[in-house]
Amino acid sequence: MSTLDRMQVLIEHDDHQKLAEMARRKGRSASDLIREWVHKGVAEEDGEAQKAEVRETLEWFDRLRAEIQAKHGVLNWDPIEEVRQEADSWLDAILKDKQ
Repeated sequence: MSTLDRMQVLIEHDDHQKLAEMARRKGRSASDLIREWVHKGVAEEDGEAQKAEVRETLEWFDRLRAEIQAKHGVLNWDPIEEVRQEADSWLDAILKDKQ
């Protein structure tokens, strides 16, 4: 079990009553419910921070691509297709030698 830190939080009276009733219905303590909600909220916030970081990285790549395209133009051939064709030719030659 992880170490728990004590924290005092003030909430509205009505919210306190609703929380106590919810905890009673679920057979859990109010503290347990609050810890769960805080954990979920922090995890969600971390996820949003990661998404923002990914978006920033993608935007950086978009800017870099635009800079390269402006400086060098657009690539007019498909290097992947060229490698595939070379590999196919190489494999065909190997298979012919084995026959």
